[in-house]
Parts: sequence; C-alpha cells; structure tokens
Amino acid sequence: MRLMPKRVKYRKSQRQKIKGNATRCNTVAFGEFGLQSLEPGWISAQQLEAGRVAASHSLPREGKLTIRVFPHKSVTSKPIETRMGKGKGEPELWVAVVKPGTILYELSGINEEIARQTFNRMAHKMPVKVRLVQRRKIV
Repeated sequence: MRLMPKRVKYRKSQRQKIKGNATRCNTVAFGEFGLQSLEPGWISAQQLEAGRVAASHSLPREGKLTIRVFPHKSVTSKPIETRMGKGKGEPELWVAVVKPGTILYELSGINEEIARQTFNRMAHKMPVKVRLVQRRKIV
C-alpha cells in the first residue's frame, strides 16, 4: 500500500523548519488509545506502512487501527556521484511532517494491555519518540 498523494500542485517542496507543538490531531478522536509523538520530525511513507504491518500482526481480529497522519511532503535527492549544480533532484520519497503532540495511530476495540503491546512494537518502527495516550473521559 503506497502512501502518497494522488496529485500535488508542486512536485518539489522546500524543507521548512518544524516549529512549535501540534495544535491539530493532538487528541484521540477515533479510538480509545493513541500513539503520540514527543519530538518533531519526518515520518516516511515506508515507516508508516511498517508500523501498520506491525500492528496488524499483533492485533486480534476485533481491534481496529486508524492512521491519523498522511505523507504529503516530497523529499528530493540527487543521484550519487553527481557534480554540483544542474538543479534540484527528483522526488525520492514522501514524508508526513510531525510536530510534538501529534497522534500518529489510534486503536479501538481492544483492552489496554494489548494496546500497550501493539504500540510498543510500532514504536520501534518510528523515527521519533512516542508514547501511549488514552482518550479522556468527558464528564
């Protein structure tokens, strides 16, 4: 399952700085448990897919996984042993820009122990530090 946009306005994007904390996608919305990032960074489409596969192997049938981030940003690179100049390289991979506090994945339909084990496996695939968060009870 290739995670990348169907079409984009501009093929090549600038790197940009990742400033501040997440103001959106920072609460658990679709499940009972979430995997929240603690650092800024880029998560590639391959890493997101690796997390999804790790979750599907350790989840029972009744558990449901939701991916909350999508790789919209293209990262370019020039071929190896190429001389300086000759413009910007071609898009190499797609990444999701993640700020501290962003919920990456959500799980529903399982108990806390299984969620903790599943997120522990997924955390090993992520390039940023993450933690398990629970949905807040509204009183």
